[in-house]
Amino acid sequence: MNKRKRLLKILIPALSIFISSLFIPWILIRIWLTPLPSTIQEQVNQAINYDLDGVIVYVDQGGKSPKLYASGWKNKENEIPIDPNDLFKIASISKLYIAAAATKLVAEKRLFLDQKLSEYLPGISERIENSEKISLRMMIRHRSGIPNFTDQKDFPWDNLPKDNQSTLEFALDLPAEFDPDEKYSYSNTNYLLIGEILDKTLGYSHHQYIKEVILEPLRLENTFSLLDDVDKSKMISGYAIGYEPDLMINNFTTPGGSMIASAEDVGIFLRALNDGTLFTEEEEEIYTSIYEYGHTGLLPGYQSIARYHSDIDAVVVQFVNTSGGLAWNVHEMIYSRIIKILK
Repeated sequence: MNKRKRLLKILIPALSIFISSLFIPWILIRIWLTPLPSTIQEQVNQAINYDLDGVIVYVDQGGKSPKLYASGWKNKENEIPIDPNDLFKIASISKLYIAAAATKLVAEKRLFLDQKLSEYLPGISERIENSEKISLRMMIRHRSGIPNFTDQKDFPWDNLPKDNQSTLEFALDLPAEFDPDEKYSYSNTNYLLIGEILDKTLGYSHHQYIKEVILEPLRLENTFSLLDDVDKSKMISGYAIGYEPDLMINNFTTPGGSMIASAEDVGIFLRALNDGTLFTEEEEEIYTSIYEYGHTGLLPGYQSIARYHSDIDAVVVQFVNTSGGLAWNVHEMIYSRIIKILK
């Protein structure tokens, strides 16, 4: 009887692991089981074996010169190899730049974090539930309860709206997801509205303001607000698993998701954001209270991660020009392995 119990103790956990493995995609198990290579370039080269079309990685670790790594295709139809200096749709990483711009305007006393949405944009306040209670601070922090326009079933990813108002229509007149400041829920609508508030406050495009107060001081010459500002020959093509056309021309213009940049430029910006050189002492205090110091990005055909790792004093940016299927999971696993190599 004791032998039977001991056997069951061995077999049941093993059986549980086997059954669990049947529900885990084998491509993820394959990555997990692959020995960690000794160099980042080897890991980037391996990434292309997991249904990713192209990968760029930028690493800026304290005490060392920044380095770029790349593998795969910039454009697979024409078999053009990816260049680590190519331009990429950074999607929601754009929100870091908008939050930084808002911070500077708050420090200048041109914006006020606790002023309400209904005061900033009275023309649409009746179409957004709780607009008289939602503050700028809540929108920056994704605590407004305003529905996310990209979550709506009829949002046309294959034929994107041409302007902010057309995009905003997908979030207007909907019930709030929760009472203001009750909890956190990521919503692209927040940053679309913040972009509108910035434009109204400035009297001109917030894109120009970001260029003046962030891009030019940091000498970021390979960062752009919109796809229309870019030489398309320098752009990386974007691909979605199961969908053939190149998604590079899919023009997403919404504030908080529209920016284009090189991996190096994103890395330089992120270093400045984290080491305090982007802000005055007052601005740093404001920013710390409202937003994060790293971000991810996702648009059809484009996935990105930009984070600062304080334990190893490293800024690491990763671009992958494939989305859909398990591409995001693979993307995150490759990024995690690169951090392990750095450590």
